[in-house]
Amino acid sequence: MATMTVIATTAVPDHVRGALSRWLTEPMPGLYVGTLSARVREELWSAVSASVADGAAVLMHPDNSEQRYAVRTAGQRRREPVDFDGLTLIAFNPMEVDNKMATP
Repeated sequence: MATMTVIATTAVPDHVRGALSRWLTEPMPGLYVGTLSARVREELWSAVSASVADGAAVLMHPDNSEQRYAVRTAGQRRREPVDFDGLTLIAFNPMEVDNKMATP
């Protein structure tokens, strides 16, 4: 069964944007939305996460969890999803927070 899928990208190579735009609509730069089967979503995400280079990507799709959705990330992110007793929360990258606190 096809479900709503959202992928947000930042500074990814043009070929990644092209692959995403074949399957999803781009309502604003870097944001892709569409209805995909689980198989197509998994194949597309595999291609995106393998090719993200210095950029970043986030995938959100419906899931059988307490929140009813799943979050996956690829590339360098300031924020990362963390499982907290079955709930996905977003944490700031601890390395970035430590670096900011160390600078005078």
